[in-house]
Amino acid sequence: MAVLKFPPVHTADENGLLALGGDLEVSTLVLAYRSGIFPWPISHEFPLAWFSPDPRGVLDFSDLTINKRLMRYLKNSSLTFKANHDFATVIDHCGEVPRSDQSGTWITDEVKKSYQDLFDEGLAYCLEAYDQGQIVGGIYGVCIDGIITGESMFHLVPNASKLCLIALMALLKRSGITWLDTQMVTPVVKSLGGKEIPRNDFLDRIKNAPLKSRDEIFPDHLDESLWLDF
Repeated sequence: MAVLKFPPVHTADENGLLALGGDLEVSTLVLAYRSGIFPWPISHEFPLAWFSPDPRGVLDFSDLTINKRLMRYLKNSSLTFKANHDFATVIDHCGEVPRSDQSGTWITDEVKKSYQDLFDEGLAYCLEAYDQGQIVGGIYGVCIDGIITGESMFHLVPNASKLCLIALMALLKRSGITWLDTQMVTPVVKSLGGKEIPRNDFLDRIKNAPLKSRDEIFPDHLDESLWLDF
């Protein structure tokens, strides 16, 4: 079997597009994320595209911004949170979130299966928010050699996804990981302090990421002490 290789990331175009085609096997995804590359299907004609944008979106814990209204909601919320209890439901809901710049979703059935495979290998995570036992928000991403990404999130009640993202940042900080790869800076990520950094700086970050496994970062249940960091 031929050894898979990606083109050098500096050959990506102005939109960050690096390559088309290939597969979404676990080994391919691991190689991609270790190289600063991520998949993002862009159309029916190009169902599998690979990106390494410059600049790259990140969220540093030191830049995390929680406005007064959101902080008040956080402290008064009755939502409860769990980690890695229902990955399939989280990614299904994320696939139903409408995208303002797309007629459909990039989270295809193939993407769902591939990230579920990653999850089963301990290389992806999810955080879920619950209201009276019903899941109402969540976020998922990869967790590969200390490289943590935020792939997508959803909410069924106001602020649930934001609280999942804030909880994620707190868990990362407690594990000695001070930043999250957001790939791009969406309005929600920007409102929480997300920023863009040069791709070379991002590559340095993933090269020096602390080697943490999923089990070292994510406890089964998130208790109220998690919010003490804020």
